[in-house]
Amino acid sequence: MSDRDLVELVRDVDVRCRLHGDFVLRSGAVTHEYFDKYLFEADPVLLRRIVDRMVALVPPGTDMLGGLELGGVPMVTILSNLTGIPALFVRKEAKTYGTLRLAEGADPVGRNVLLIEDVITAGGAVLNAATALREQGATVTSVVCAIDRSGPGQDRLTTNGITVRSV
Repeated sequence: MSDRDLVELVRDVDVRCRLHGDFVLRSGAVTHEYFDKYLFEADPVLLRRIVDRMVALVPPGTDMLGGLELGGVPMVTILSNLTGIPALFVRKEAKTYGTLRLAEGADPVGRNVLLIEDVITAGGAVLNAATALREQGATVTSVVCAIDRSGPGQDRLTTNGITVRSV
């Protein structure tokens, strides 16, 4: 995919996901513009265009793709299909019933797990997932995301040994 294709993809995501109106943010602040990432994830053509670009970002030696709840799940499903690498579905917290697992799919112990996320802002969800998977014996050193919104100086992931690769 060319640079021009990437520019078109960015434009199409912006057109599809930027909403205008009055929106209350998690902080309680009110804004008149809102970026709804679920709109690109619910659009099969746009989602596929994004995930097609993710394929080239998968590092060699990746054993499993760990999609973070909720936004990473649709992307990891398609990426797994395109690459043939097994998917792992990573919850925000372990189930309190049934399997009691944090992650569903094959066992990540001893495996190199690449995390998949939709949007990274502060990196908290990625860091929590990486920490939990590492505690289970997985190796986690990278995350691929559709959009990296982290600002300068927000290097929590890098400081914790996680490389961010974004579309």
